[in-house]
Amino acid sequence: MAPQVLGVLARKHGQFDACEDAVQEALLEAAVQWPAGLPRDPKAWLTAVASRRLIDAWRSESARRTREERAAALDFQSSSVPETDDTLTLMFLCCHPAISAPSQLALTLRAVGGLTTAEIASAFLVPEATMGQRISRAKQGIQKAGATFSMPPASERKARLGVVLHVLYLIFNEGYAASSGPSLQREDLTAEAIRLARLLVAAAPGELEASGLLALMLLTDSRRSARALADGMPVPLAEQDRCLWNRGQIDEGIALLSSVLGRGAAGPYQLQAAIAAVHAEAASSDATDWPQILALYTVLEAVAPSPVVTLNRAVSVAMVKGPVAGLEVLDGLDPALSRSHRLDAVRGHLLDMAGFPLEARAAYLSAAKKTGSLQERRYLMGKVAGLDAAGG
Repeated sequence: MAPQVLGVLARKHGQFDACEDAVQEALLEAAVQWPAGLPRDPKAWLTAVASRRLIDAWRSESARRTREERAAALDFQSSSVPETDDTLTLMFLCCHPAISAPSQLALTLRAVGGLTTAEIASAFLVPEATMGQRISRAKQGIQKAGATFSMPPASERKARLGVVLHVLYLIFNEGYAASSGPSLQREDLTAEAIRLARLLVAAAPGELEASGLLALMLLTDSRRSARALADGMPVPLAEQDRCLWNRGQIDEGIALLSSVLGRGAAGPYQLQAAIAAVHAEAASSDATDWPQILALYTVLEAVAPSPVVTLNRAVSVAMVKGPVAGLEVLDGLDPALSRSHRLDAVRGHLLDMAGFPLEARAAYLSAAKKTGSLQERRYLMGKVAGLDAAGG
């Protein structure tokens, strides 16, 4: 909802930076007032409050008299809130070529995904202060470029598409595996990422990677109901009840993937969707075609190398060639990944598989200290307790 409100304000007033600040203030006020009862039209309420914040800001600037008069005349009733969804337009605005690609990603995750600076920093494996500066510079860059709130022409849209896809991917990932907080997953983020991916595929039906990304989201999200116990404790993929997987999402994702594979060189989202499809098509964990998954990760690493891809390839290597071979893949990984709990968690899993309980325990403890997710920490400490019990 917040991205849609930001879209309304940015289209009406311009001044992206001021509008984004006003929406954030409106969200803070909502957090105070809404627990007592939701307004009849939450979107209109947020739009009205954010608009009033803009008026207050403009009134504080004596040199902006004309803006004050213009803003004071606006109608903030529910009927003034358009039904159109400007979120895609907002995404393409945030991906303006006047700012660097990393800044485009960070700004869009903040404005469209609603992620906090800490969550975005976690996704990029950088300190929170660094990410805060990046977002601030990005907003200044948008303002200096004099960008207008409108969809860019087709030629520019193509150039910005890669960043838009990456943003949707990161929003979905943060929702699927929340980097902080009490819940393992945030369904609001995964649902919004899927919704926006559908809009993007409809707006650009010939973009194969857009369809590949939507297929990946559907196939991954199909496991949602099986990923946690009633108390929120995570359930590893190998232990999930596959009867709980959403068959409709699986069928839709596989059909969508089949419609684009073979029509050109497969990009990273199509390859990841293909990996998810192999998992989805396996009747059980033991029936999973791990050699095929390893082959797909090997191609993915060549097409789009990253520490996270290598981390996932290490797991597939362990499943095909044994845990010691998987541990060898982990050696020499990008040190930036050590800030995240993921490397230690995978290392602990492989050490446990290889029969090194003391080393596995140390790795799990290290991972538990690094994760911001309470449920992930519970799970990792549970692994430690299990090793202690086995050793005792």
